[in-house]
Amino acid sequence: MMRLNKFIAHYSTYSRREADRAIQDGYVRIDGEVETNPATQVDERHANVSVSGKKIVPHEQYTVIVFNKPKGELVTKKDPQGRRTIYDTLEKKYKHFIPVGRLDFATDGLLLLTDASRVANALMHSKMERVYKVKIKGEVTPQMELAMQEGLVLADATAGGHDKSDVTAMNFAPFYAYKVQKSRGDYSVLKIAIGEGQNREVRRFFAHFGAEVVDLRRLSFGGIELNNLPTGKTRFLTRSEYGSLHDFLKEEEQKAKEDAKAQANTRAQLQKKQ
Repeated sequence: MMRLNKFIAHYSTYSRREADRAIQDGYVRIDGEVETNPATQVDERHANVSVSGKKIVPHEQYTVIVFNKPKGELVTKKDPQGRRTIYDTLEKKYKHFIPVGRLDFATDGLLLLTDASRVANALMHSKMERVYKVKIKGEVTPQMELAMQEGLVLADATAGGHDKSDVTAMNFAPFYAYKVQKSRGDYSVLKIAIGEGQNREVRRFFAHFGAEVVDLRRLSFGGIELNNLPTGKTRFLTRSEYGSLHDFLKEEEQKAKEDAKAQANTRAQLQKKQ
């Protein structure tokens, strides 16, 4: 499901602002009925939406790009404070692409973007491996290593987060893997692999142990590697990467169908008992 204005902007030449205006002015119909609320949710794969009598046809093909995000750029369309965003660096042809999750202002490295919201959502909420290179102040302690191995539950995970963040408690799953590349009294360097993308997760994890993350770079996501892509540049997925992504999406779609079937069966059984 996606917002009506986003659906129109994504699958047509309308910008988001133009889509809002067309909706509010009464030019948009859903199943033949005028809809004036830009926030109305529509099923992007089955929606019958038209603008000024012309039907918006969603396309099944999708594109995914790899972007080497520079430090000092926000992963957002526009910042109220006027700070630089990734869309200031990306080519204009990618202005409608959706980021797969976020990297914070001070983090650089691999960021995936796609022109298909269902692909973005599937990847964003997956447990695919995310690999980072982390530099922290101080040495790697046994307590850190134990938490990386066994996971960590924090009632207060505000350290390492943004001042305005409303995230407090956080559960950290065991890391998929980690390697301490350097551990010294002044600073340490690690390579870590995790399967989640929670709000400033890596920074919050190490902050709990009093270790500030001074450098954070994402190297890969779901087997898609940054490699030697220059900072601020993009590349398309390779044929092999697209093949793996296609297989993943098919598996996710099958799981969704099985879950829906199971839920329907449960509801039917409950109704029979009543």
